[in-house]
Amino acid sequence: MKKNLFLPFLLFLFGTHTQAQEALFGAQQITSPEIHEDDRVTFRMFAPNAEKVQVTGDFLPTVKMETPMGEMDGPGSADLTKDDKGIWSFTTESLDPELYSYSFIVDGLKITDPNNPFLIRDVASVTNVFLVGEGQAALYKVKDVPHGSVTRRWYDSPGLGMDRRLTVYTPPGYEKSKEKFPVLYLLHGAGGDEEAWIALGRTAQIMDNLIAQGKAKPMIVVMPNGNVIQDAAPGEGSEGMYKPAFMIPKTMDGTYEANFMDIVKFVESNYQVKKDKANRAIAGLSMGGYHTMHISRFYPNTFDYMGLFSAAIMPREDASNSVYSDIDGTLKNQMDNGYKLYWIAIGKTDFLYDANTEYRAKLDAMGMPYKYIESEGGHIWRNWRVYLTQFAPLLFQ
Repeated sequence: MKKNLFLPFLLFLFGTHTQAQEALFGAQQITSPEIHEDDRVTFRMFAPNAEKVQVTGDFLPTVKMETPMGEMDGPGSADLTKDDKGIWSFTTESLDPELYSYSFIVDGLKITDPNNPFLIRDVASVTNVFLVGEGQAALYKVKDVPHGSVTRRWYDSPGLGMDRRLTVYTPPGYEKSKEKFPVLYLLHGAGGDEEAWIALGRTAQIMDNLIAQGKAKPMIVVMPNGNVIQDAAPGEGSEGMYKPAFMIPKTMDGTYEANFMDIVKFVESNYQVKKDKANRAIAGLSMGGYHTMHISRFYPNTFDYMGLFSAAIMPREDASNSVYSDIDGTLKNQMDNGYKLYWIAIGKTDFLYDANTEYRAKLDAMGMPYKYIESEGGHIWRNWRVYLTQFAPLLFQ
């Protein structure tokens, strides 16, 4: 009989030698974060040789910080305390229901929590996440309801001269249905890509739960990549693995808007959809709100529902693309053609608040109808997830 030399090795690693097992997988056998029944949360880290450990995240009071977009509100930090075993910990007050993100700072170095495998990427930053409570947060959870499907599809964009990737949510039962569905085109912000809304925005969970509750019509949600020099998100396309950047060449220069119908044509040729204005919606956050505004007026009889979430508004003064010519005239055409909903939402401390106020004044002067939502907070995913939960139930009614 041939002797199995691998078995003793496995017994050595996984038998009584738990320390070797932990070292192999980098685990600390610590629970972090621990969510208590009263919605307090405890963070822990084993770092016996560290001099200072902090946690930073959007569950803490905000502080002013410099960003590529200027001074904005950012997450504060809190100090952890160390016990005699080298475990650092911090417990919050009871938190409101929400999806939160956080990182640790160990002696000045920001790191992820080694005990929490749940992470999301926003541009080039990776943070841990956790969910607390029910209420609004219940819409972000996977519930025992019928589920839709999420696929990544490649489409040919003749206008951009490449095959490109987008993310598509189809509602529960789509694969077996002969029904045709309306479509929401949901656009990300600067630094995002076709992964942003599905990961950071919890789109699939939100749509599953709203549809199950009868609050939203079953619909297809298409989440494209708004960066026209990319065929897909970093690490998912032909350029391979590279660091994502916030602003890349040809960002918001009109090219995306001018070629957006390549996406619509692909969807309407490959999915069971209703191909008319009354069954098309478009919405987006920040840069995606900018794209929504300009696409919908450049193609002024294409969408009956528009959603501008914390939107950037006007192009740069040096923008020369024909998409940006005669903005007032194309807005008037859009208004004259008629639509069912023009929805604008922004937080009170958003750095784009003044620009949105000026834009609403323009619409008011034109007599162009819209619905306006003003929330607390700034330019943050917490707001954009809420806006989606408010906007989607208004569609295709």
